[in-house]
Amino acid sequence: MRRYRKQDFPTHNVRRFLEPGPIVLVSSAHKDQTNIMTMGWHMVLEFSPALIGCLISGGNHSFDLIRDSKQCVVNIPTVDIAETVVKIGNTSGRYIDKFAEFGLTPKPGTHVRAPLIDECYASFECTLADAGWVNKYNMFVFEVVKAHVATSPKVPKTIHYRGDGEFMISGEETARFRKLFRPGML
Repeated sequence: MRRYRKQDFPTHNVRRFLEPGPIVLVSSAHKDQTNIMTMGWHMVLEFSPALIGCLISGGNHSFDLIRDSKQCVVNIPTVDIAETVVKIGNTSGRYIDKFAEFGLTPKPGTHVRAPLIDECYASFECTLADAGWVNKYNMFVFEVVKAHVATSPKVPKTIHYRGDGEFMISGEETARFRKLFRPGML
């Protein structure tokens, strides 16, 4: 087994190692407004019901839309639209219609008013399950109430943010450790 030589590292940058989850596009709608935001701060909280925690800055235009509507769609983009994903993150929906500006196709959801993004590999319709941490931490706890996932490819190439403007693309999938895995130990 390999041992690693380590050196001191700035604590404010540890996210580069802890945020390997895919970048998502969160779409929202409230009254006559829709928006899309790029997000890297999310996590799975529970399997059943499927709960996702999302940190949304109070200064983000999506914050009010999602807090007031109590719903959103978490969309999983792939590397083929990576430039668009980054550009969406560099703009504010207060000033532009991001669907029109970036040529994305909104599709109606079946359980929420927020639109799905047709160009994304997967779209998860979410309702606010717990608002207890919203005011204190800007943390939303959503329940996925409907999931839409593409049939191909089996393993999409997703984009992952590492902080400081650095990204990585998901690597190869392997089953070589599957025989060691004990599902009951999740």
